[in-house]
Amino acid sequence: MKLLLPDSLPLDPALPDGVDAVVYDAAAPVPDEHLDAEALVVWGSSGDDLAAVAGRMPRLRWVQTLAAGPDVVLAAGFPDDVVITAGIGLHDRPVTEHALALVLALVRRLPAAGRAQAEHRWARELGGVQPLHPPGRVTTLLGARVLIWGFGNIGQTLAPFLQQLGAQVRGVARRAGERSGFPVVAEEQLAAELAETDVLVMILPATAATTNALDVRRLAALPPHAQVVNVGRGSTVDEEALVEALTGGRLAGAALDVTAVEPLPADSPLWDAPNLLLTPHAAGGRPVGADDLIAHNLAALLDGGELTNVVPR
Repeated sequence: MKLLLPDSLPLDPALPDGVDAVVYDAAAPVPDEHLDAEALVVWGSSGDDLAAVAGRMPRLRWVQTLAAGPDVVLAAGFPDDVVITAGIGLHDRPVTEHALALVLALVRRLPAAGRAQAEHRWARELGGVQPLHPPGRVTTLLGARVLIWGFGNIGQTLAPFLQQLGAQVRGVARRAGERSGFPVVAEEQLAAELAETDVLVMILPATAATTNALDVRRLAALPPHAQVVNVGRGSTVDEEALVEALTGGRLAGAALDVTAVEPLPADSPLWDAPNLLLTPHAAGGRPVGADDLIAHNLAALLDGGELTNVVPR
């Protein structure tokens, strides 16, 4: 069996006898001499490069994307008999770390402090004697109501950190219940939850159902003092509505690690939106445990066992 590994990160999975691992350039389509591969690991390839070879690999049996969201691989058009597995679990800790950093940056008003520093101005309104809970503003996670929309692996990893800092954490998912000890409400109750939310953290996948999920109506349901953080997919936020809400003072602040178009065009209104913090899709980018996942799924594929993170098609 020929297994193709991307050169976009160092990989050294344990390989059974008879498996030949070949490293390919993740910044280009798979070269013609390797289109006979039976297994393909994807990390950092563009949708166009994947689409260029998706129908030209007649022996391909399995594609392992190291991304938590398989949307790029699914859109490439691999045949239905090719098993696709996702990188769910590989990004839980790195994305949690970044999401927590963005939440704290907004709540503790670090962007405003950065602007004051650029002006060489000692911002007395940000420091010194301050009320713990000033009216119409969230300046601490102590007692803050945090709603995590998309309460999967990453959300459940993030929630305890927020709770330890004093936040009241709830999740939103397709079905209500309890996950990892946290209450989860169904999406049908989202509007009521938004009205009571201080910080909304979005970790939604990119699907037809989640396109512009945070739209004008749902932004309006948030209190004016609320903050929004998105570390999921850029397509899940109506960016025009978000800019309007920030500009009109109907939302206190937002932090986006992802945008609908990446890289973000230089003329995007997001760059100059007030109280908006942007990071360049930096939350993930470091799959942790990729070798073990590849080795497990490869062994399962060869032995007829159950692969982990199989994507329904």
